[in-house]
Amino acid sequence: SLNNLALLYENQARYSEAEPLYKRALSIDEKNFGPDHPAVATSLNNLAGLYADQAHYSEAEPLYKRALSIDEKNFGPDHPEVATSLNNLANLYRKQARYTEAEPLFKRAILIREKTLGPDHPSLANSLNNLAVLYENQARYTEAEPLYKRALSIDEKTLGPDHPNVATTLYNLAILYRKQARYTEAEPLLKRALLITENTLGPDHPNVATGLNGLAILYLNQARYTEAEPLFKRAIL
Repeated sequence: SLNNLALLYENQARYSEAEPLYKRALSIDEKNFGPDHPAVATSLNNLAGLYADQAHYSEAEPLYKRALSIDEKNFGPDHPEVATSLNNLANLYRKQARYTEAEPLFKRAILIREKTLGPDHPSLANSLNNLAVLYENQARYTEAEPLYKRALSIDEKTLGPDHPNVATTLYNLAILYRKQARYTEAEPLLKRALLITENTLGPDHPNVATGLNGLAILYLNQARYTEAEPLFKRAIL
């Protein structure tokens, strides 16, 4: 219950209210289950995620590492829970541009999820997206593109063509194309992603503003100013 309430506060960016709840939940888990129980790893991941959201990376890192160690000890090195902890730590490193540390963790998470969950599981798509973003951040576009495409194929197959996760992957792939000035390939993806987001999350969701900005920047890059302006204005509103 403490974890759930803390998550609610975290989603509202009420970080100072969430932190003591996560800490109390962690203390209860450690007291009742011992320091190496999987429930402790979950609480550690939750608290670390809160710190990561606030860019308190030095506080998040040891918590993620401890959670990973607990999961490996309890489940073995090839369990999906281990893959989740690997992803968490790798994303933390990616946010700090510690790419050489993040890459092998993402790759290991992909191997675990593919082996244990199968080649068409949504969690695998998530890991593929994460590694693709890492490559994109390093301008390794030719390596990122097939990962995005595979993640998109998995999401469409398992979640359906109009799921928010599909919109996220469409947007990611479109931005990759936009960075390479492949505008004719990027535009339909951005439009489709925006349509899915509006239909599933509503016209006033923050993700819609992100989609509007992405499409507007595409038009701006092509000097299509009359098309870009209303999108920027709507995103602001």
